[in-house]
Amino acid sequence: MLNTRLSLTQPKSPSLLSPSPSTSSLWTPLSTSHCIVPSNRSRPARLSYKVKCEKESGYNLSVVTPAEVTLKAIVSVQMTIGGVFAHLGLKRGLDDITDLLGKSLLLELVSAELDPKTGEEWKPVSAYAHKKSQDGDEAKYEASFKVPTGFGEVGAILVENEHRKEMFLKNIVLLTSNDEASKITFVCESWVHSKFDNPAEKRIFFSAKSYLPSQTPKGLVRLRGKDLESVRGDGAGERKSFERIYNYDVYNDLGNPDRNEDMARPVLGGSKEFPYPRRCRTGRPRTKKDPHSEQRGSNFYIPRDEAFSEVKNTTFSVKTLRSVLHAVVPSIETAIYDAKLGFPYFTAIDSLYDEGVTLPQQEGLSFFRTLVPRIVKALRDTTENVLLFETPEMIDRDKFAWFRDEEFSRQTLAGINPYSIKLLTELPIVSKLDPAIYGPPESLITAELIEQEIKGAMTAQEAIKQKKLFILDYHDLLLPYVHKVRELENTTLYASRTVFFLTHEGTLMPIAIELTRPASPTKPQWKQVFTDDWDATAAWLWKLAKVHVCAHDSGYHQLVSHWLRTHCCIEPYIIASHRQLSAMHPIYRLLHPHFRYTMEINSLAREYLISGGGIIESCFSPGKYSMEISSVAYGLEWQFDMEALPADLIRRGMAEEDPRAEHGLKLTIEDYPFANDGLLIWDSIKRWVTDYVNNYYKTPNDVLQDSELQEWWLEIRTKGHADKKDEPWWPKLETQGDLVHILTTIMWVCSGHHAAVNFGQYHFAGYFPNRPTIARSNMPVEDTKLEYFKKFWNKPEDALMQCFPSQIQATVVMSVLDILSSHSPDEEYISENPELSWKADPVINAAFERFNGRMKEIEGIIDARNSDTNLLNRCGAGIVPYELLKPFSGPGVTGKGIPNSVSI
Repeated sequence: MLNTRLSLTQPKSPSLLSPSPSTSSLWTPLSTSHCIVPSNRSRPARLSYKVKCEKESGYNLSVVTPAEVTLKAIVSVQMTIGGVFAHLGLKRGLDDITDLLGKSLLLELVSAELDPKTGEEWKPVSAYAHKKSQDGDEAKYEASFKVPTGFGEVGAILVENEHRKEMFLKNIVLLTSNDEASKITFVCESWVHSKFDNPAEKRIFFSAKSYLPSQTPKGLVRLRGKDLESVRGDGAGERKSFERIYNYDVYNDLGNPDRNEDMARPVLGGSKEFPYPRRCRTGRPRTKKDPHSEQRGSNFYIPRDEAFSEVKNTTFSVKTLRSVLHAVVPSIETAIYDAKLGFPYFTAIDSLYDEGVTLPQQEGLSFFRTLVPRIVKALRDTTENVLLFETPEMIDRDKFAWFRDEEFSRQTLAGINPYSIKLLTELPIVSKLDPAIYGPPESLITAELIEQEIKGAMTAQEAIKQKKLFILDYHDLLLPYVHKVRELENTTLYASRTVFFLTHEGTLMPIAIELTRPASPTKPQWKQVFTDDWDATAAWLWKLAKVHVCAHDSGYHQLVSHWLRTHCCIEPYIIASHRQLSAMHPIYRLLHPHFRYTMEINSLAREYLISGGGIIESCFSPGKYSMEISSVAYGLEWQFDMEALPADLIRRGMAEEDPRAEHGLKLTIEDYPFANDGLLIWDSIKRWVTDYVNNYYKTPNDVLQDSELQEWWLEIRTKGHADKKDEPWWPKLETQGDLVHILTTIMWVCSGHHAAVNFGQYHFAGYFPNRPTIARSNMPVEDTKLEYFKKFWNKPEDALMQCFPSQIQATVVMSVLDILSSHSPDEEYISENPELSWKADPVINAAFERFNGRMKEIEGIIDARNSDTNLLNRCGAGIVPYELLKPFSGPGVTGKGIPNSVSI
């Protein structure tokens, strides 16, 4: 930042300019000097000027200022990753000519101050940047400026791209006379469109110094508003790929009714029947058969600065996942000709890790050996490619762990869906659904049955009072969809309840599973409770019942705990932040690292994963009703105030407030690995946010008077989550404490919450019998007259195999989960790298260093916990240590590491 003010104070009295002749010492002339203090020290640049001394009837002091100062700008441009053909074509040739002519980029320096002579903005100082060099995938462009004295601090740089193709600007460095000590860095990390695409708009990049709206330097006030207006758009027309427009829309692009009637899907969001968060608006044309639905094209628009896969490392997970979905999955479907074909026996499942699945010859498939070497390998001595999976850590440690009830229970506390287990607080268990439609609401898991299963250790009421009973309850969410799903091919559904008992060792023991089919016009309600008894029939029925519960839990995990509560609900926060918070706002800069890459992966999910006929519908029990169920769960369960980890634990009965306890919470189950480690991360984030917020907001009035901040929070509530805008539980934003809690909640969801439900997916679900995504057949005892019951009776293993996912479903899901569980080599972990704007402020930088230090300390705490043999839910023979909330990780499938953002 350049500030051309005098380093000497202008004398106010003429007498100060003329020292007395009796002064004994002579004035020593000063040499001309000029320096710019780097912005990472948050001090303005300054100029020193030559002082001329003359001896005429005494000593006179006069100041001679230079008319202008020379500045150099160095622009770093990242070349896109697109292969050998990425930089060919007519536009590329024209751009090369532009580079030769020395007019590649037009840069304009903007003063943060007003011209003291006119009281108006200074005229920007302009210069063209020409290409100076290229080293690998980074090119350097240089420009030279003549800056008038008095121009003041450079608060922004305007950029116009003279090329015909867009450019990705990494940063712009200003310095004087090649003086490295004087350099100032403007971080860009942004696409700059060609002026031929939108000649009316120049890109604006602000300096690293953060300002609340009321503190904005007068020379930047207009640009601050203009920059926000440029990203809001007018809500009309179809978005173009080069644009940076952020606006809201409903999920009306999941189906494709123009293809056929079976591909039609309801619009999620904007109705009482299907409430949902909003996504980014694309403005595509409506379908011919449904005026409420958008057409699905080959390109899913996201604002240009949300697309990173072209400039990130080639192993960036989004790019890898897109490649797997585009080429590897179709190859699997070709290799396995029968979509319904199941695995004949367990050794066939084991062969996925020993022999693999030979993929058909396909042009370009060999490329995937490099891109996804974990799953696509070359067969020795042949040119064939084989889909060969790594053995998941859980099975590598204990091949039969998935079969045991202890592990089934343990994973509710230390697996990939630790968000569903709840304290059972009353008996009898009663449904809230209409009994006239769904049948009797009372559960068959009665007090008497519970007492029988816990062998008289205590009465059921004593167990309730002592907080010994817990439940996985998917009854009311799934029951309305049972008959609908059963009309689909190759799948089935029940509503389920699973009750657990807390042993004196602090571990859970499953004691009963209830499966329910609701009443229909032709059949009465069917429900049955299964327990793990000592006879063969009951033991096998218990195993089959667990398959159904695991399929329900897998679906809920993906559709609610994972997709809805992280990916989907975060997108409105991102949109509102860009629309209402200036890029120079300190809260924008705090949140920005937690929003990177999310919209790109969400767009990919709408294209391949959650869309009609996509991976979720094809491989999970609810089939085409999957996203409807996600919508219903949003309406029934989602509350912003309950997304905070402590509030979530309290709501589920897994903790209660206790000011004497660590974190102010007493856990109902002391050895609850997710909660124990998660609260460490939550508190660490909260401390960092508190330090950050208090640096900028000294009083509650500062929060109330921040117009951008208030509009941001209003827009999140009324537009981003418009279907819940009138709910009374939305937190107020009136004090620093309110702001800290809101920000901590958002940052936790983006980081810790997502890490806990995502990066262990291959460890726990890579061996699908442990977490089947679908149950394809009914319980044999639902109708003992059917042939399926005879198969079960004669060879129950065959019935189990028939219930498991098909070969295609299993291998497709395993391929996707392998990628979803991977960290990119250039992953950005929480607290690891400070933003330049934070380094520029000593107070913020010190707070961030404390944040980083605390995260490193947490790594050691978690390691110690995983070695504590008293903690049976995370330490024991063959048990996978709970590392999902360890902050840092290396690349690949590691089962640990908390990225800043939902990056995959």
